[in-house]
Amino acid sequence: MAPMTWLETQGVPRQLADSYCKTGWLRRLARGAYARADDQKVEWTGPTWTMQQLLQMTVHPGGKTALELLGDAHFLPLAGGRITLFGAPTEKLPAWFRTHDWGVKVVYTTTNLFPAGNELGFTEFPVRDLALRVSGRERAMLELLHLVPEKEPFDEAKLLMEGLTTLRPSVLQPLLEQCNSVKAKRLFLSLAESSGHAWLGKLDLARVDLGTGKRVLVKNAKGGRLDAKYQIVLPVSREESEATEERP
Repeated sequence: MAPMTWLETQGVPRQLADSYCKTGWLRRLARGAYARADDQKVEWTGPTWTMQQLLQMTVHPGGKTALELLGDAHFLPLAGGRITLFGAPTEKLPAWFRTHDWGVKVVYTTTNLFPAGNELGFTEFPVRDLALRVSGRERAMLELLHLVPEKEPFDEAKLLMEGLTTLRPSVLQPLLEQCNSVKAKRLFLSLAESSGHAWLGKLDLARVDLGTGKRVLVKNAKGGRLDAKYQIVLPVSREESEATEERP
């Protein structure tokens, strides 16, 4: 698909695009966006690629959505047709993307989790004949933890971390050093340690700014536990709660 703004840069004004629609070469997908007439099923991945490649936006699938695409969330409940896109604080999704029904609920998060222009930790995901830019596992997990607990549940984040046995220290090290969220970094390290991941020992944490003071994910003291090493109060997981209830 192609947005009208891009078509105009290619010498195709709106009047000509509308003419192509009448002749059956194009079809209007949404106000300000067109697709080939023979492309009857346009899913969210194609327009996201369009924003990346034709509009030069930083918008990308991240967090849990990236992990789902990469096959790391198959054991979790289905997201119910929900996808999470991340972008720079200054970027707004085009009106044609926001107003069209892509068959999924789109949650768009603008964040300065990483410095502007940070290109670390991305990978390509094949979609038909396109290469969609998505967060790799290392970056996606930090994005996910940035949203815990307000937009993503702690228990799912914990399960996902347990399965990430092959994260790359060479990618993680600069990501952790450049990540702007102390909460996300502390939570990442706490969950990685409780999961017993070997790659954690290959990181130089002396080079990672973990800030000062305590970070709290749960305001009710009775519903949380303190990780004294990383100074973060974590929610009591479902497994921990059930184990407590079973004690005589």
